[in-house]
Amino acid sequence: MSCTKGEPATAGTARRPTECSNAPAPATRSPGRDDAGHRGEGQADMGRLTHLQRLEAESVQIFREAVAESERPVMLYSVGKDSSVLLHLALKAFHPSRLPFPLLHVDTTWKFQAMYEFRDKIVADFRVELLVHQNPECVRRGINPFDHGSSTHTDLWKTEGLKQALDHYGFDLAFGGARRDEEKSRAKERVFSIRSAQHRWDPKAQRPELWRQYNVSKQPGQTVRAFPLSNWTELDVWQYIHHERIDIVPLYFAAPRPVVERDGALIMVDDDRMRLRPGETPERRSVRFRTLGCYPLTGAVESSAATLPAVIQEMLLTTSSERQGRVIDHDSSGSMEKKKQEGYF
Repeated sequence: MSCTKGEPATAGTARRPTECSNAPAPATRSPGRDDAGHRGEGQADMGRLTHLQRLEAESVQIFREAVAESERPVMLYSVGKDSSVLLHLALKAFHPSRLPFPLLHVDTTWKFQAMYEFRDKIVADFRVELLVHQNPECVRRGINPFDHGSSTHTDLWKTEGLKQALDHYGFDLAFGGARRDEEKSRAKERVFSIRSAQHRWDPKAQRPELWRQYNVSKQPGQTVRAFPLSNWTELDVWQYIHHERIDIVPLYFAAPRPVVERDGALIMVDDDRMRLRPGETPERRSVRFRTLGCYPLTGAVESSAATLPAVIQEMLLTTSSERQGRVIDHDSSGSMEKKKQEGYF
């Protein structure tokens, strides 16, 4: 891989991102061709890249294109594996400079404790600016998934919280780690998605993005969502984490954890706020998580995959979606698309 050497990595630690010379700068004409339309060196170089290197180069280009066309960008940081890959790519895209935007964590206060510990460690290790926003109405009313249900909990903490944060700080472009393979409504999303002044998404008003030519222009009041991982799959993400030795939350690896089986999902008892139903008794089972969110709404999977190679092997054999463990995706028919139209990222 044609990247400059970074700091040496030691066993059990993540390797710091380094500049990748394969990543093309934002183009104003067809990639790899000169003014006369001849095949150029850039296209020849792209032809020698591996699958992961091509994905990396595309993502880096999206980061650079977006920052060049926005006035106040931000990157959403949810602390999951996709966010970890997104941060790694962003650091590569702007190496050796510091990130030209802060990270934003829309906090529901119900994340796994290991996620909060990991978030603070990453901020300290990479010296990035982190903004944390909690919806003050949710704090005042004590909104939680037990008394108010998954839909209300998600709408107020996440959707309204995100819109509040974007308006408060005046961000005109936000990066996110969503991928098209995750869920059918996300497959409709473009790399650059325009949102209205009220942060609403119209799936019928998507712009064409042919030959990686992006239209980032917007009307007054509109904002942009950018998804550098759009063309990645879950397996791509895991293989890239393994190749780049990216640090991730330990919850992604199998270990004995206290769980209860509820509505067909294994819910981890993460702290003393977990409300047990009559007859429920936590038992320790070897589980891991394929996706991370608010712990009472996130199901684990039984697994013995405690290493990255084992996780990747599991991904090669699985036939289910990673978001099957997300309760919020199944609380009503077409719920994810409805949430996105209302402003959910």
